[in-house]
Amino acid sequence: MGVGATATGNAKATVSLPEGHPPVRTGRIGVLLTNLGTPDGTDYWSMWRYLREFLSDTRVIELNKAIWYPILYGAVLTTRPQKAGANYEKIWNRDKDESPLRTITHGQAERLAEAFADEPRITVEWGMRYGNPSIASAVERLTAQGCDRIVMFPLYPQFSATTTATANDQLYRALMKIRHMPTVRSVPPYYDDPAYIEALAQSIETHLAGLDFEPEVVLASYHGIPKAYFEKGDPYHCHCQKTTRLLRERLGWDDKRLRTTFQSLFGKAEWLKPYTDKTVEALAKDGVKSIAIINPGFSADCIETLEEIDGEVREVFMHAGGQNFSHIPCLNDSDAGMAMLETLVRRELAGWL
Repeated sequence: MGVGATATGNAKATVSLPEGHPPVRTGRIGVLLTNLGTPDGTDYWSMWRYLREFLSDTRVIELNKAIWYPILYGAVLTTRPQKAGANYEKIWNRDKDESPLRTITHGQAERLAEAFADEPRITVEWGMRYGNPSIASAVERLTAQGCDRIVMFPLYPQFSATTTATANDQLYRALMKIRHMPTVRSVPPYYDDPAYIEALAQSIETHLAGLDFEPEVVLASYHGIPKAYFEKGDPYHCHCQKTTRLLRERLGWDDKRLRTTFQSLFGKAEWLKPYTDKTVEALAKDGVKSIAIINPGFSADCIETLEEIDGEVREVFMHAGGQNFSHIPCLNDSDAGMAMLETLVRRELAGWL
């Protein structure tokens, strides 16, 4: 699974060890890309295992387990695996028999490893918070190669306890089992980083230049969180709003041309508003005929962008009277996206190389 540059003797201890000393591999630096996760397949039990792990996370669902677990193991895990599996079927990478998120994240790791090919001490790995390959397995591969320092990169531009924090939690759960624990750093949220804003702006400009229509409105649609989480202090909403504001300033647009919305609701509680599906419906009914949607909170295209936005939300807009709809792809492993990731990683490696 490793995609880092190959090292020679650099991965071994440079000191002489006494006779009988356990073998030691040190001296390497790991870079670990992490994203949300993916099921192993679209069948019922693959989806069941994935959803159980995801929806059992107390960072994601903060309800008391005595209240939530009967719901989770009752109605949710009885019915949701079939529906989720059917949606994944629409976007599944059949050539590699995996989800697009897994394909893209692997590609990001490979391209980042290529960017560090001149740094023989660097090894790049990737792992998922939920599903496979796990964060724990990625840490195991890094330490086996002699990485005693690790830069963890949660691929979430905007911080939320439901994403960045739980990924870091999982990293430390893995480290708790290691006697010779490596030193770790975690890349901070990069929602307002100039390199990130510039990469987003370039992706919008390039995409819109290739369309045969001009969108009257562009929506920046972010994954939602329950409003209660924001009220308890989660900074996610503020991070999303700042990303859109900076992107708007970079593009020279006003707040009517580029708007913030939130998607992917779950359950009956109120989530961050305005909702993406309700917004596109209202725009179409108000006479807007052409829109585009970008997902700045996603570093890679996945079920929420490919099936929900480019599928369900597109259908809502067209059904309400819209005529032209375009989804702007995530940065993925594009040149602009990878240049941005490399910039942030090299910044965090300062003092280690």
